[in-house]
Amino acid sequence: MTPNVGGLDRALRIVLGLALLSLPFWMEGNARWLGLIGLVPLATGLLRHCPAYPLLGLSTAPPAGTRR
Repeated sequence: MTPNVGGLDRALRIVLGLALLSLPFWMEGNARWLGLIGLVPLATGLLRHCPAYPLLGLSTAPPAGTRR
């Protein structure tokens, strides 16, 4: 998998994923399980690859060879 998620995009995905994953601890009822959707942005942020980006022709990652 070629990384296609850049630095700021990655950070926002991780923060959003963790925030959504905290919902089951703060909400009541069945709606709280919607927080499990947070696994998607968390995984794409940690793996630095978004499967939807190639389909849309997008990439926020720097060109290969310029990464630190």
